Amino acid sequence: MLALLGAGLAALGYYYHQSLEQQSRLGAAYAARIGCSCHYLDGRDLGSCRADLEPGMQLLTISADEDSKSVTARVPGLASQTASWRRGWGCVLDKWED
Repeated sequence: MLALLGAGLAALGYYYHQSLEQQSRLGAAYAARIGCSCHYLDGRDLGSCRADLEPGMQLLTISADEDSKSVTARVPGLASQTASWRRGWGCVLDKWED
């Protein structure tokens, strides 16, 4: 009985971890895109750009790479996504790594 309960908990943990990882990737992509547009198109600093993120996204960090004109958003230990400014295209998400 105890082994069955342990297996059930392990399966639930795996399911929710996958869901949490996918939601984190989506949140990081959103934050990278918004941060990139705010910083490189509006000319605002990243501290100001954080205010444009949805409530509940305090765990995300955003950082800019001025040389490559990109913004990377991270959910620690779960996901990272980068959006880069491209002339004529604006801010575009980099290819997702699976």
